[in-house]
Amino acid sequence: MGRCCPNAVHFLRTALGNTAHARSKEVRNRLLRLGRRFSIPRNDTKVGGGVHILIFGGAGFVGLNIAATCLGAGHHVTLFDRASPPAAFGPGIRFIQADVRDSAAVDAGIAGAVDVVILGAAVTAGPAREARDPDTVLAVNLSALPPILEACRRHRVSRVINLSSAAAYGGAPANDGVLREATPAAPESLYAITKFASEAVSRRLAAHWGLDVVSVRLSAVFGRWERDTGVRDTLSPHAQILHAAASGDAAILPRPGERDWIYATDVAEAILAVIETKGHLASLYNVATGRRWSALAWGQAFARHVPGFSCRLAAPGEQPNVDLHASIDRPSLAADLLRRDAGWSARFDLEESVQDVWDWWCQQAKTLA
Repeated sequence: MGRCCPNAVHFLRTALGNTAHARSKEVRNRLLRLGRRFSIPRNDTKVGGGVHILIFGGAGFVGLNIAATCLGAGHHVTLFDRASPPAAFGPGIRFIQADVRDSAAVDAGIAGAVDVVILGAAVTAGPAREARDPDTVLAVNLSALPPILEACRRHRVSRVINLSSAAAYGGAPANDGVLREATPAAPESLYAITKFASEAVSRRLAAHWGLDVVSVRLSAVFGRWERDTGVRDTLSPHAQILHAAASGDAAILPRPGERDWIYATDVAEAILAVIETKGHLASLYNVATGRRWSALAWGQAFARHVPGFSCRLAAPGEQPNVDLHASIDRPSLAADLLRRDAGWSARFDLEESVQDVWDWWCQQAKTLA
């Protein structure tokens, strides 16, 4: 894998690096100005016959990847979020700036001839936020759900897709080495508990109201558009590795961090497959690659693009600067059920995801040259 586009290294260090720990208004405004020069899919490229998709939490990085993929497939997309999407994603994207807890705004958004609703708004809280502000975590992740589903029923939405998480499995044992949809869940964190509960609430209300609701448990996601928005207490290890590279620091991990990591583009394509699959689907699917590799290996592969950057394990007594989110590596998620029912399988492995991230940053850097 050869190095390319030196401007991308400079761009990482001058733009992404400044956001690693700082949230100053000056930095944010600078990134917004830079973002206006980026190129994104536009709604005017859609083809006839596309459906209208409303994404709650659409300004988050997973929502943006889903939006880009759906736009590229010819669908109409509206983002609904309290925070604005990056300037790089506009103009040309429909956007409703509102809080998912505002039931009137929710109803008005769904009333606009929406075919598919994606439930992606969530607070990914760590232990400190759980203890400090459990009410917000519960309100956003769970209490907002019934009014949304009621609006979907009232306005005859064809399909609702609930973005859940592999965190719902918690400490569940993997008897055959993988976590399957039928594996009894044992969620532990407040985020995981609310995600698991959202599946059950959605399934129950769907039965009462005649809704088509599909929950998807996403494996550990990373990729394009990931940034600090304030609703996720810790970014993916991959984003932390990029921030270290941007800052001119080594990325130091406490252990290799082996998991079935999944690239955000793969997640977006899985959601697109669920949207476009006609007829009955199961109420729950894993979205995973079926492959394992380490965050350390990913960072070392990325380092081959950036002169002087290294990704390594912490030496004895050395403080890591990459948080792997947990003290142990959970088992992989089984990936066969969604492949069987919707024909989807992940495209990106470790090397391909590294190359795509690098190519994407090169593309952004060239617009600034």
